[in-house]
This record gives sequence, structure tokens and C-alpha cells, in this order.
Amino acid sequence: MDIEINGQQMFYSTGNGSFSRSQPSVVFIHGAGLDHSVWVLPSRYFARHGYNVVSLDLPAHGRSQGQPLDSIEEMANWVSELIRSIGIPSASIVGHSMGSLVALTIAANFEAQVRSLALLGTAVPMRVSDQLLAAAEANSHDAIDMSNMWSHSQTGQMGGNDNPGMWMMGAEQRLLERTGKGVYFTDFTACNNFSMGVELAQSITCPALIIAGEADIMTPPRNAKTVAALLPNCRVTVLDNCGHSMLSEKPDRLLDELITIV
Repeated sequence: MDIEINGQQMFYSTGNGSFSRSQPSVVFIHGAGLDHSVWVLPSRYFARHGYNVVSLDLPAHGRSQGQPLDSIEEMANWVSELIRSIGIPSASIVGHSMGSLVALTIAANFEAQVRSLALLGTAVPMRVSDQLLAAAEANSHDAIDMSNMWSHSQTGQMGGNDNPGMWMMGAEQRLLERTGKGVYFTDFTACNNFSMGVELAQSITCPALIIAGEADIMTPPRNAKTVAALLPNCRVTVLDNCGHSMLSEKPDRLLDELITIV
């Protein structure tokens, strides 16, 4: 679906579902350099089970126009405006990696819009390595290579996909290669500069779920547990033999967990 936000055309997927104010809603927020397509399985599931689905492309990502937003706070404000413009009174907010920081900020700053919260592959703070930042700033393919390798478990790197015929490393590489010039660096910088996570997390009261990958070296499980300790009403699930790219490595297990909170 196309929608105009601040004078620019933006896109979100409905999972091929229909909208009704009587249905519960779920909003999916992607990670750095990615887009709505990473959420295809949960989007379709919830759309077919009576939910309004908003699987969005942040500005300058996927099919959305505009310039990339410079901070997590700006992204959260933008998503809140999108939710309001669509006419959704409240929703479960689900975010992965950078998107988890956006989701956290929405839950803290726009409490009335959030029914429940799911943070996937999260950390507060979410530091980005100097090597990765430098490669992204130079628009070097090295940034894609490093991120892609560090985001997958050893099993994932060797092709151990639960869904036969799918090449996880190749799929994520192609998706990241579609990212516009400067977008990856802007996203990483926003993650690196986000400093209010602890204070925001402590103010959130809605039910929350954190999902971590056992083999995640980008946002290790110990970081997820640290975030969970800050949230008053939160539980943690760790996916065995799974890296940061849990949406492709463990899609079925991930969906099973999301069903319990959304």
C-alpha cells in the first residue's frame, strides 16, 4: 500500500490482508538497510488470522521515497505518524535489530499506540564496529559482506536453512545490495548514536517479548537479557543455533514466539 507522509510517497505491506478497525493490528519494523520483505512469513500469517498488518518500508528503504532518517527518535516519530495516518488506534509493535530500537522508542514515547512489544535481536546500547561503520560510509561492498557474515550462525553460513532450497546468505546480500547510497551508513550511525535506551526501557509498561539468537554475535543473548531486565513486564526467548538474521534462519520458531505476544 502507498501512503503519503509529510508530502512523500511511502510504502507498507498488508500481507495481502484487509483493514478493519475491529481487528487487532501489528506493525513490523525492519533493520538497517533492509525493507518490509524480511517480514513476509509473519505478515502473511497474521493477515490471514484476522489482523491488520503494517509491514513498513522506512524512508529511503524498499519502495518508500525520501531521505534516510538520521536518528532512532526520528524513525519512531515517523512510524507513529504512519500508524496515526492509517487509522490504527493501537498495535503490537515488532522490531528487528535497528527496528527494535525504533519499536522501543515508540512504546516509551507513544504509549497509547502500543498494545504489546516484541524486540528481536536487540541491544541497548547497540554499538556498531568501527570497521563496519567505515565501510558503510565509503559505500564499500565490504560493509555488506561483514554484516552478512556476522549476522548468520555458522550453520546459516553453510546453507543449513530450515526451508529447503533457500540460500540465506545470498538472499540477504542481494537485499542489502539494493540499498541506496548512504542509507546503510545513516542507519548504522543512528544505532550507534542511540543513547536513551535504558531510560526509555524502564518507562515501558506494556507486555514485552525479547527474542535472541543463541549464536548472534551482532547482538548476543547476554545483551538481550540486559534489556529484558530493564523492562518491567518482559520475558526472553533464545533461539538455539540461530544468528542475528533470525527471520531467515529460524522463521517458523520465530513465528511461534510472536504468536504468543502479538
